[in-house]
Amino acid sequence: MSWEHRYISANSVKLHYVTQGSGKLLILLHGLFEFWYSWRHQLSYLSRHFKVVVPDLRGYNDSEKPHNGYDLDTLSTDISSLIHRLGYEKAYVVGHDWGGTIAWHLARRFPAKVDKLAILSSPQRWQTALTQGLSQSWEHLQRNWHLLALQTPGLPQWLIKDNLPSLLTYLFQQQVVRKSSFTKANTDLYEAALQKPGVVPALLQHARHCFSLSDWIVSWASPSRLSNVQASTLVMWGEDDRLIPEAGIFSKDVATEAIIKRSIPDCGHWIQQEAPSSVNRELIEFLS
Repeated sequence: MSWEHRYISANSVKLHYVTQGSGKLLILLHGLFEFWYSWRHQLSYLSRHFKVVVPDLRGYNDSEKPHNGYDLDTLSTDISSLIHRLGYEKAYVVGHDWGGTIAWHLARRFPAKVDKLAILSSPQRWQTALTQGLSQSWEHLQRNWHLLALQTPGLPQWLIKDNLPSLLTYLFQQQVVRKSSFTKANTDLYEAALQKPGVVPALLQHARHCFSLSDWIVSWASPSRLSNVQASTLVMWGEDDRLIPEAGIFSKDVATEAIIKRSIPDCGHWIQQEAPSSVNRELIEFLS
């Protein structure tokens, strides 16, 4: 592989990132339980057209793991600072899952930093996705038991550390539609990244901020604090996503922005890994 591993200080946190290519900056943000490796199918392909930078989010894999800073304001500032520290004024930003939520937030807080925005398998607001699940079916909540359990004090450490292999098998093998997308070797790499010292406590903080009531109240009470997304936006999702179905992606209580919508048939939640050719094709068409 011709990509390179590097480190950079951004917003007072040391971030590990993988990079390849040259030209306009394209940043890819991973989701919960993942790390830069989730974009392995996009790195080389997209680097033909862009300087691709894939960071490990604060607390994940080889990035620094501070005790705090896992709220959306801080995480989006991490990426804004990363763009600046790389020597760019703005970037194309693509995010999956929780990384998509960070990308949404970045585009609203720092509109001048985002040239174009692509969101994969991520709700505009996680609280809305949970509410949709509550109103639609008990089965949907059962599929997301891991996120609900992570909100319970005391339980998460046991849940992740003692049951990590079975949890990752559930997420990356049982909850995928295209079963060949994840081999045991792939799952083992995710497990190794999550077992590094300090990652589990950081993951817990990321997960809790997905459904943070205080974050929701602040954004609801002060809507003018965040701008509407000015960048052209593409939203993609798998039609058979069992974790975040289409009904939970778009929020009526979030300002309507001009969005290009693309669904991928016979595909689940891990969209860029289950259908890399389709995702790559849509991203190139949108970003070019």
